Amino acid sequence: MSATIRVLVVDDDALVRAGLTMMLDGADGITVVGEAGDGDELPAVLDAHPADVVLMDIRMARVNGIAATRRTRARAEPPEVVVLTTFDTDENVLRALRAGASGFLLKDSPPADIADAVRRVAAGDPILSPRVTRRLMDRAATEAGAYDRARAALAALSTREHEVAVAVGQGRTNAEIAAELFVSVATVKAHITRILTKLELGNRTQIALLVHDADLC
Repeated sequence: MSATIRVLVVDDDALVRAGLTMMLDGADGITVVGEAGDGDELPAVLDAHPADVVLMDIRMARVNGIAATRRTRARAEPPEVVVLTTFDTDENVLRALRAGASGFLLKDSPPADIADAVRRVAAGDPILSPRVTRRLMDRAATEAGAYDRARAALAALSTREHEVAVAVGQGRTNAEIAAELFVSVATVKAHITRILTKLELGNRTQIALLVHDADLC
């Protein structure tokens, strides 16, 4: 990641794009490098303007945010994706998280919160709004077989990897996990990398969803 966090804004509303761009370009350590009006435009914009974080609208006419998130996270060295939604009841948010998004924001979030979210996601910490996270994750746990599948997947981890996974599910940062387990932050990062590889997951958010499905947090 570059010293300045490069952000790309994807939204089918030109006024929303303009507002986000104006707000984020004035935030310390953040620059908006490009915009896209639909998910189908995103690959070309990313090719021309590599980004560290993509702010992704969900509801777009041609390629929606879920499909665009999945395609973006499949790229080599993909940017982090934070989905944007107007309503906290949007049923597509959970699908976007499972597609590889690092979290989501409500569009009416205060500007400072959006800028802080961009910085946190760029640093590797997922953004899951407390206002809606519990409802969405509870829905995930009700899916048929989710509990059994999650338990079976986590059983493939070593004891220490399991401890780290549960801590991630509880929302702890790398530094907090390191302090709790009396290891270095680098060791925690190594464990998370192995967890992602073993479980074929894309990011920390998906670890958290799996831990919740297993009823471990």
